[in-house]
This record gives sequence, C-alpha cells and structure tokens, in this order.
Amino acid sequence: MARVRLFGPAVDAVGSPAVDVPGATVGEVLAALRARHGEEFATVLGRSRVWLNGDDAEAHVAVGPDDEVAVLPPVSGG
Repeated sequence: MARVRLFGPAVDAVGSPAVDVPGATVGEVLAALRARHGEEFATVLGRSRVWLNGDDAEAHVAVGPDDEVAVLPPVSGG
C-alpha cells in the first residue's frame, strides 16, 4: 500500500488530498484509483505527471508502505 498525494483537479476527482491505495507497483496503485474514482479521475490522470518519492515514476516501479506517489496535474496561471 502506498500513500498517494493529490493536487488541484485530482483532489476534486478523489475528494481528498491524500489517500492510501493498495498496489505493488505505481501502475497498480493508479489502476486502483481509477477503478475507485472513475472517469473523472482517469481524465485528470491522463493529463498529469506521476512522481514516486519526488522523482518521475514509471508504471512498472515497485512501491511499498513507506512510499509516496504524487499525482500532479498541469498548472496554469500568470
């Protein structure tokens, strides 16, 4: 299980800025979130960067109970 931090529209889609999600890899964690929170989250995730412990993450990378996955949607502003 990994701790997932969410920002911006990802918080709106999930309803919380952080959740604990089961999964052995980053991809499994994200799949569990998509299954739990549906199309709105899937849409946000499709535009987002995913980090593991502060570094860019790929789906195959293993996660453990002390790891933090972050979903970072694009930010706009001036």
